[in-house]
Amino acid sequence: MNGFQKRTEEKKKQILESTFELMNTNASGRNVTMEEIAKHANVAKTTVFKYFGTKENLIHEVFTCFFDEMGEKAKKIMAENGPFEETLLAMSKNKIHYLNKINQSFYMDMMEYITEKGDDGLSLMMDKFSKESYSMMLDLFHRGRKEGKVDLKYSDEFLLLYFRTLVEGISNPQIYEKVVPYTAEWTELLIKGLAPNRRE
Repeated sequence: MNGFQKRTEEKKKQILESTFELMNTNASGRNVTMEEIAKHANVAKTTVFKYFGTKENLIHEVFTCFFDEMGEKAKKIMAENGPFEETLLAMSKNKIHYLNKINQSFYMDMMEYITEKGDDGLSLMMDKFSKESYSMMLDLFHRGRKEGKVDLKYSDEFLLLYFRTLVEGISNPQIYEKVVPYTAEWTELLIKGLAPNRRE
C-alpha cells in the first residue's frame, strides 16, 4: 500500500468512526446529516461523498464494519484454543462488549435497516455472520464435550438453539443494557446447565 492509498484508508476509517460515534449519540442515528459527519470527521463534505457516494452507502458500511469487527474478535478468541469455560466466558464478554458500545437507537436502526432492505447486502452479511457465529459455537460445544464439560445427551441442534435463544434474548434492547454486570454469572449458569450430571 503506497502513501496515497494509506491516507485514503485512514480518511475512510476516520469518517466511519465519526459516523458510528454520531449515530450512537444522536436520538435517531439515521437522522445524522452528511454535514455533521464531515464536521465531526474533520473532512470536507465532498470527501465523504467521494468515498461513500451516498448517506445510505455510508450507513451500510458502518453497520457492516460493526459486524465484521465483532466477528473477527470472536475468531481470535476461538483461535486461542483455551479451555471450554474460559473460551465461553470470553465469547460472552465479547458479545456483550460490542452490544454495550451501541445505544438503543443504533441497535433499533440497524435491525430496521436489515429487515426493511430485504435481500440487500446487509441482510446477506447478517446471515453470514449468524452462520459463522453458530459454527464457532458448535466447535466450542464439541470442545466442551471432549473436555467432559458438556453432557453428551445434548444434540448439536439443541445446543445451537439454546445458545441462539440466549443471544437473541440478550440482544433485546431492554435486556442488553442490564446484563453487562452479570456476564460471569450467566455464563457460569450456562456451563452448569450443560455439564454432565455428576451425581453418584
